[in-house]
Amino acid sequence: MALKIIVLEGDETGQELLEQAVRVLDSDLLGLELELESFDLSLEKRRETGNEIVHEAARAMREAGFGLKAATVTPEGKDDVGSPNRILREEVDGKVIVRTGRRIPGVVGPVSGVYHPISVVRMAVDDAYGAKQWREGGEGADDEIAYRTEKVTRSTCRAVAEYAFRTAERMQARVYGGPKWTVSPVYEGMLKEEMDAAAERHPDVAYQPVLIDATYAGLLTGATETPLVIPALNRDGDCLSDMVLPMFGSIAGAESVLLSFDAEYGVEVAMAEAPHGTAPSLMGKNLANPMAMLLACGSVLSYAGVRGYAGAERASRAVYESVLETTATGTKTIDLGGHATTSEFTDAVVEKVRTKVEIWSSLGAR
Repeated sequence: MALKIIVLEGDETGQELLEQAVRVLDSDLLGLELELESFDLSLEKRRETGNEIVHEAARAMREAGFGLKAATVTPEGKDDVGSPNRILREEVDGKVIVRTGRRIPGVVGPVSGVYHPISVVRMAVDDAYGAKQWREGGEGADDEIAYRTEKVTRSTCRAVAEYAFRTAERMQARVYGGPKWTVSPVYEGMLKEEMDAAAERHPDVAYQPVLIDATYAGLLTGATETPLVIPALNRDGDCLSDMVLPMFGSIAGAESVLLSFDAEYGVEVAMAEAPHGTAPSLMGKNLANPMAMLLACGSVLSYAGVRGYAGAERASRAVYESVLETTATGTKTIDLGGHATTSEFTDAVVEKVRTKVEIWSSLGAR
């Protein structure tokens, strides 16, 4: 049976990077039967359809179980189409977003001594995003007051905590960090309660709950001597990952994955993308770093392997190793101190994938 992946096209440099990255999702290259179904989520198409194209894509992704998304533009106007990410997350019942910073071979990160991977496991819904907001007291007046009403749900807190501990088991990592539960024991304390409960279910996982402000400080002052998994609220995790990924050299050096789960926290839908935006200043220049989108391809294949698609795990390994070996051997884009263009970097990755798959096939490796 072919592995079907829903490809969600985007805007500006995001679309250009997607077009490069899907070059590794080639059946002949990987020795894996693939079916790619594309949906145009460009701003123009979203406006034309009143976001119906986003709902169609979400339904297709929910059925297929796997998605690959390009970066998209979110317009600022309150009466415009808004962010497609919110629709996608809600339609597939996405609970968790995982972003993992890892050392990029051949690249010296700006924070010395950071070698082990750091995964941020955050809420995909609830919290500050989607909160009700309003103002009272007269616009511009000294006594004008702004309000925001946020919420978190027990099920989302439980999904974040449980997946954080399962990720730590796979990575042989320490679960580290947490919300500001001392100041907000009712609201933020709900996540802490679920972290404690998950720790009891996974007694072999090292567990060090730390308040969010101390988590930031710890990342810069010595907490990174082991691999880490950091469970987080939605906005905390968004900010954390934007700090963690550049610690390894570039926000473009890691993928972002949205996950939805079944009742036993098995992954039902995995949608991978780059954590960065559309980089309009780089549009059309063939200079942007495609690493994150290429790694997103590897990530989708990895989740397909867990779901039992034969050959998907091997294909995932080929993509991941080839991306990192490309930087290790000196082919790097300008943001990493190199001179390779977007297409030149991808060319090198594709060639390494081809070589790996051929060698593994000749050896009868699975």
